[in-house]
Amino acid sequence: MRLAILIAGTWPVLAWAVPSFEQVRADWRSADVIVTDRHGEAIGRVRDDFRARRGDWIGLADTSPALRTAIVLSEDKRFYAHSGVDWQGVAAAAWANLWNTRTRGASTLTMQLAGLIDDDLRRPASAGQGRSLGQKLGQAAGATALERNWSKDQILEAYLNLVPFRGELVGLSAMSQTLFGKYPNGLDARESAVAVALVRAPNARAAQVARRACGILQEMRLPRECNGLEGFTQLALLRTGSVAQQVQASSSPVPAQLAPHLSRILVSQARAQAGAGAAIPARIQSTVDGRLQRVAVTSLDRHLRELAGRHVEDGAVVVLDNATGEVLAYVGSSGALSAAGQVDHAAALRQAGSTLKPFLYAQALEERRLTAASLLDDRPVNLPVGGGLYVPQNYDHRYAGWVSTRAALAASLNVPAVRTLVMVTPHRFHKRLVALGLPLTEAGDYYGYSLALGSADVSLLSLTNAYRAFSNGGRYAPVRWREGTAAPSMPAVMSPGASYVIGDILSDRHARARTFGLDSPLTTRFWTAVKTGTSKDMRDNWCIGWSQRYTVGVWVGNASGASMREVSGVSGAAPVWHEVMEALHRSQPSVAPAMPAGVERVALSFADDLEPAREEVFLAGTALTHVSVGAATVRTGAPAIANPADGTIFALDPDMPPAAQRVWFHAEGVAGQTARAVSWRMDGKPLGRGGEVAWLPWPGRHQVELLDGAGKVVDRIGIEVRGATVRVPSAASRR
Repeated sequence: MRLAILIAGTWPVLAWAVPSFEQVRADWRSADVIVTDRHGEAIGRVRDDFRARRGDWIGLADTSPALRTAIVLSEDKRFYAHSGVDWQGVAAAAWANLWNTRTRGASTLTMQLAGLIDDDLRRPASAGQGRSLGQKLGQAAGATALERNWSKDQILEAYLNLVPFRGELVGLSAMSQTLFGKYPNGLDARESAVAVALVRAPNARAAQVARRACGILQEMRLPRECNGLEGFTQLALLRTGSVAQQVQASSSPVPAQLAPHLSRILVSQARAQAGAGAAIPARIQSTVDGRLQRVAVTSLDRHLRELAGRHVEDGAVVVLDNATGEVLAYVGSSGALSAAGQVDHAAALRQAGSTLKPFLYAQALEERRLTAASLLDDRPVNLPVGGGLYVPQNYDHRYAGWVSTRAALAASLNVPAVRTLVMVTPHRFHKRLVALGLPLTEAGDYYGYSLALGSADVSLLSLTNAYRAFSNGGRYAPVRWREGTAAPSMPAVMSPGASYVIGDILSDRHARARTFGLDSPLTTRFWTAVKTGTSKDMRDNWCIGWSQRYTVGVWVGNASGASMREVSGVSGAAPVWHEVMEALHRSQPSVAPAMPAGVERVALSFADDLEPAREEVFLAGTALTHVSVGAATVRTGAPAIANPADGTIFALDPDMPPAAQRVWFHAEGVAGQTARAVSWRMDGKPLGRGGEVAWLPWPGRHQVELLDGAGKVVDRIGIEVRGATVRVPSAASRR
């Protein structure tokens, strides 16, 4: 009587509380956050819930027929005949319990599903006893309600997605991809039998699982599949706790992800925005174009395989939309080719090499220290620095003599770049690079003149985005990662005129022919401007360039920092850059930018055939029609102190005669009448006139000033002299 009252009172309540199929499916959430491309295609997954590993919800139509057959034969043979409770099975179980005969319970798939949906109806994980009477009644009531409101296919589909299989694996998707490395629609009979055997005893040993799986295969009339089943089962179960899976703890073990590093960045940003403990979206839509991402991944993989014999195994690619800053492709590593595939090389800091030179020359143009036609001396130079002398050399250890700024930048000559930095100064150049978003952690004086040759560490992403500023007339803004976010403002960092001149130089294949030749991967069928760079000892190779709509950056090297062998600017990163650019412009050509206001194109000739006559671009007010070595060589604006550098420290030697320790001060940007007009001042007192003067050093800190013809200070440096006081010989000692 009490049992009847309990059933009568409980059944309607439990039945009414069962949710709809649509609600259960809507409430399902994968343990991963899915990152999609701009078109909605999944390109990456990042583990966000570590309580259980759950994959995507799998529809019954996407489930292997062998698995559907196996689960019904094993768990509920009369599934399609009963209405939630298998009374025939209940009677058999009761009879077996009466005679203490071991048999499996009478729970149907529908009753199990009711328990999976309602936590209160589940069997306690740590309990050794069966379910309570209340739980069994609740499952029966829930199963009846489910059968009344759901179809059989909906019940089977929900069950397969909610059932735990082994360890932390919950649901068909996580089980299939972890144990067998494939999606559920590809499971064969043997794999299906092993999977279903785990439902009854998720944590059983491999031998026990294999025996049960063999029984299922026999029921499926496939006894031959039992051969070697134990070894197969053991191998599959090992994958749930293997080292490989532990490494992938932050992402699902799906087939190779298209953008794993980008996915981790976006999920990390979402977590930071949501705050500690707050939920983040289950899907994040990125700005990446999946088709372009595949092109970049494929190109990098193919080219690195070709370079395998030259000790190169790592690489990265970034593609940005010039106007919006959207990240259209982000390849963080070479994947399986790399010994450090998890490292995001697009975000890692590496030495920039010659890729910083365009920013240096742009600043010199803006400050009217140079024009594209100005002649720079490409011959050995020794620059005093705090620790001695800085002696820059060209990549090929050869020197060209007098070269124009255009040739010096396009051919990536080192000595002219260092001479240009002497004019701009490391401090001012450092401020410019920081304003362009480059993560320079030290002050300009820390890098010194080597900053002209890229001694600072930068990331591929930040460097590519800095180059994007050239395409936008010198305006800079951070990149955009997610669809739907507002475009940030773009303040001007470089002038539109200087940006245009630099683009014109870097798009000139004739100007770079001295170093790269006329036909190289830097040459495209459409307008592009591009620069390569190689760091010291060939540890890093870069190729960064932009077209009318896109900026593409490529880095190749080794995660360990080991040197590459015989890899130059055109054989390392450039071929990948070229292929990606070609893919971007198959159907949309790139044309040269329009000349902005404040820039003019003028016919130019060079004396003594230093360079061929050409049309050159100048900032307004700096144009030249003829260039020669001498008074007309440079019209670079205000003179500047070229040598020594600001902050130089001199050490006196008391054993050397004073005349042998004189310090010479040299001025840049002066020639002819201008050189005779400038004057020098030391600590407020006149020192001399002309482009260079000598000084007998005296211990202490000193301020040196350069003045123009009108007596105005145009440049100023500070130096220090250390050591014993220089003793001026007396008349007696001179005899």
